[in-house]
Amino acid sequence: MELTKQLELLKQLCEIDGVSGGEEKVADWLKNHLPEDCKVRTDALGNLICEKKGKQTPSRNRINALLQRLGLPDDRYFALLSKNELEMEALQKEIVACNATEKVPEGFEKLAQFEKLADPDDQIAQQFALRSRVLLGRLDGRYTPLEQIDLLMQAIRLTVPRFDLESIESFLYTRDEITIINQIGLAYSDAGQNKKAAEIYYQLLKYVRKHFKETITSIGVLPLVLYNYARVLDLCGRYEEGTALAKEGREACIQYGHYQELPRCLEIEAECRHFMGDDEISKELYYQSYYLCKVIGYQIGLEVVKKEAKEYLNIDFMS
Repeated sequence: MELTKQLELLKQLCEIDGVSGGEEKVADWLKNHLPEDCKVRTDALGNLICEKKGKQTPSRNRINALLQRLGLPDDRYFALLSKNELEMEALQKEIVACNATEKVPEGFEKLAQFEKLADPDDQIAQQFALRSRVLLGRLDGRYTPLEQIDLLMQAIRLTVPRFDLESIESFLYTRDEITIINQIGLAYSDAGQNKKAAEIYYQLLKYVRKHFKETITSIGVLPLVLYNYARVLDLCGRYEEGTALAKEGREACIQYGHYQELPRCLEIEAECRHFMGDDEISKELYYQSYYLCKVIGYQIGLEVVKKEAKEYLNIDFMS
């Protein structure tokens, strides 16, 4: 319907003589202007109810997004998936795995396959693709921190158009949206703006604790946010706060079975403990982090631990 037609109809509606308790003329006008495929009835209280025939089954990622924004688990229902959706879901898992294991060329290859299958109008899928591109691009250095921030802001505004870093708690978020905000904080830290990053993580941790109580055990965002917040506090020289959050992060990893961030939390706590003068505890934490990195094949983490342990405590780990 053209805008001029809409405005004309609105004008007509506003000119009808209808007051509270006497809306019959308004109801009659609405009945005459509703589409033909609408079934209209009036309930016992005189309310006009319109029912339009047809149905629409929301996609699985849209159902997941709604549940996550409500702070409810998304793993307690079953949905039938099309072949296309199954392929996209499998590719998403592979792309996430490539990010975690830092297999950049393979990750971009899988991402290209995902983008071919994704509907251009599917904002959730397009958001995943854009944030994955930034994550992979950070690993191989193709995007500067400021470029990452710009792209990530574009990504989150696909689904949260009014998103503002100064008022993170004003909206409800999905797991992917929380991951994007986490990445934004990481990019600010990479740009040397650790104070700004700390402000972002402060708001984000507060949000996760408030809204994700029901899903904290299933989606693994708490250890992720705790680790990154502890990391920027460490870089800011706020070692006691960093130690407390890193310790909470490693305890959350163990309690909820999300071990990806465990060696990282151990490493950050070890460094903070060293700067606080607790070298015996720091030494034990470095050993734990080193062998975890070795077991899971986390090579970058392994090199960080070896470098810090040698520099701070004169520990030589065998390669």
